[in-house]
Amino acid sequence: MINFLNDPYLLPLIFALLMYLSGLIYAILDGYDLGVGILLNCANDDEKDSMIASIGPFWDANETWLVLTIGILLVAFPYAQGAILTSMYAPLVTMLIALVVRGAAFDFRTKTKLEQKNTWNNAFFAGSLTTSLAQGYMLALYMVGAEISWQRYAFAIITSITLTMGYALIGASWLIMKTEDCLQLKAISWAKKITLVLVPLIITILMLYPVTRHLMPKFIPNHKNVALIIIAFAISITILLNYYILRKLPCKNDALCWLPFAMTTLTFLLCGIGLVYSFYPYLTIGGMTIWNAASSQESLWIIFLGVLVVLPLIIIYNIVIHKSFWGKTGNLRYY
Repeated sequence: MINFLNDPYLLPLIFALLMYLSGLIYAILDGYDLGVGILLNCANDDEKDSMIASIGPFWDANETWLVLTIGILLVAFPYAQGAILTSMYAPLVTMLIALVVRGAAFDFRTKTKLEQKNTWNNAFFAGSLTTSLAQGYMLALYMVGAEISWQRYAFAIITSITLTMGYALIGASWLIMKTEDCLQLKAISWAKKITLVLVPLIITILMLYPVTRHLMPKFIPNHKNVALIIIAFAISITILLNYYILRKLPCKNDALCWLPFAMTTLTFLLCGIGLVYSFYPYLTIGGMTIWNAASSQESLWIIFLGVLVVLPLIIIYNIVIHKSFWGKTGNLRYY
């Protein structure tokens, strides 16, 4: 086993896969609670409490995946983190401020005076929306680079909006699964409307991507085009199937309430596969490969031992939290 891991090509590849996988898990798990925050102001006061209650036990566990993703980037790929994060300082700082505001609003909206509750609801909405837009903008910069051109700016703005709508969709799907009665019906309606907005946004991204590609040397060789088209087709089919399912809900005895969340998760997974496949073996647009960007073999070994301890704890923490609070949402409570 040790001799196997001494292969200089293996450990960097393992860390790259872990980084992408933890980022994808973060997008799915924290995506639904960001999405619930984005949708918060579409509900009445009682429904807002139910929406917050549906994500309350989970969101701290969800954000551990963001910490793991950034941690792996910083320590396992020190040569790439400068190239990746340097162009993202503004949206990164914006995201961090928004997360702080969001966290404060989450607590103060229930503990403050009734007349101030709406202010904190708006702060929670604004923090969720700003975090989502900033993450979408950073994702676009990672995908196409930060050099100045109208194509890149257009792509970044549209990607930012698309990721935000994707978070709103998975948030609505989470509410379909976790809530009942009027709020569930509203969540179904929100999900259908969001899906109709997402389809043209995704088509626009697929049209803009080739426009930006000629600006990106060594990116997406021609032999990968067919596979990426297949992945894009699979994403489109998944979204259309999800819309068909949404039109059939709610079912008797709340059957299939989990299916929109599963289909949206599958959509996120396909998007992640497409992103990783389009980049491999590069880690940055500048042409830096996974192995060029990695730390020394000795450093990776030490980091690997740390990951062997931390990763199972994160997985167990998330499983226990989601299993303990599974089922329909109850009344909002703070302990």
